[in-house]
Amino acid sequence: MKGLNSILPTSLVLGATTALAAIAPRASSLPAVTITGNAFYTGNDRFYIRGVDYQPGGSSTNADPIADATSCQRDITEFKKLGINTIRVYSVDNSVNHDTCMNALAAAGIYLVLDVNSPLYSLNRQDPAPSYNDVYLQSIFATIDSFAKYSNTLAFFSGNEVINNTVESTSTAPYIKAVTRDMKQYIGDRKYRSIPVGYSAADVDTNRYETAEYLNCGTDDQRSDFFAFNDYSWCDPSSYQQSGWSQKVALFSNYSLPLFLSEYGCITNTRKFEEVASLYGSDMTPVYSGGLVYEYSQEVSGYGLVSISGSQVSELPDFGALQSAFKATPNPSGNGGAKTSGTASACPSKSETWQVADDSLPAMPAGAAKYLKEGAGTGPGLKGNNGAGSQNAGTASSGTATAGSGQPSVTGTAAASGVSSTSTSSASASASAKSAAGSLRSHELALAPIVCGLVVVASTFLGALLL
Repeated sequence: MKGLNSILPTSLVLGATTALAAIAPRASSLPAVTITGNAFYTGNDRFYIRGVDYQPGGSSTNADPIADATSCQRDITEFKKLGINTIRVYSVDNSVNHDTCMNALAAAGIYLVLDVNSPLYSLNRQDPAPSYNDVYLQSIFATIDSFAKYSNTLAFFSGNEVINNTVESTSTAPYIKAVTRDMKQYIGDRKYRSIPVGYSAADVDTNRYETAEYLNCGTDDQRSDFFAFNDYSWCDPSSYQQSGWSQKVALFSNYSLPLFLSEYGCITNTRKFEEVASLYGSDMTPVYSGGLVYEYSQEVSGYGLVSISGSQVSELPDFGALQSAFKATPNPSGNGGAKTSGTASACPSKSETWQVADDSLPAMPAGAAKYLKEGAGTGPGLKGNNGAGSQNAGTASSGTATAGSGQPSVTGTAAASGVSSTSTSSASASASAKSAAGSLRSHELALAPIVCGLVVVASTFLGALLL
């Protein structure tokens, strides 16, 4: 029997092919990054973050650097010259489409670590309770919806430097942890792949380790998937010992989550990026998974690798220094000494520098529970609520959560009821497997009616030829 293509007119075959191409899901094509033990992986290969912080205009600017396809493509050219595989973006507009830039990044082999907060939609360090509300969570969930489809979305930051060098700021920790829990539950209940969620801590010695312990203690639904912190203590010329980095490696040697630097690159002296050799060397890779250099573009703080003027990019001396450091430092072979398993940390005790008494967390605000089943809908963007944002809007949490209540559920109602659910690694794995299967099935079912329609057309035409 002749193949169908040899019988059908070329126009019909091409039309069918075009129709299938048009309905194919648009998504980036890099392998997703996963976690085993205290390290990131793509497939069976250890993944080290080699990246830069990317927010032209400054990290506090309320702007979206990956919504503009032209500037994104312009800067990808520079990213490729540097030899990086990751960028961090501090703020995005969750009401617009990012397909063009995200797919261009994927084509260049570049992943995204994304902060889900923005200047108007974030926790208020001074008064966190009312700012943890349903309007705020809707924005966060909408950001997850916007970026979950991209395989090169490496991870989400649930917060950035909310805890600073004041003792009072440590009281925000339960709210940071609640947001992390809520994000993980939303990802699970919406049947997305298991995108890692973690926190970016300030460069503060007095509470850094307590923050790391706190975000890794308690039930699995509450624990972060990774921990990152900013570190500017290595100022060239320096060394692994002189900078104090060796002490931090020793301190975190038994930490069970992936650890990386969310910002690094001291500018006290001329930057040669000598720390790159240590960061990706055998002394540190058993504990650290790389880091992000602050920052890509030259801003008022003076950390830039390039200067941007309109559509023109000029490479600064630091660009060449980092490029050379990366080229001279290959990743270690094998898994770099990473651990393949680990246990949760013990929650830190209340002290003069840590003002959290126990591991209780605020329950998800009742008004946000519906999003677990229905989805978040359209995001408010960067200037939603008439520019007022979320900190004094919506309904705040009204009680304390039951431990384990943030475990993703089939119906998406666990957090709303506050009913405790079993929190085990096997349950999480099962939920992830179901989520992945659900995503695959949804694409298959979406294609089914169109494929069937094409078969009907083909069959009708074939029947006419045979008459």
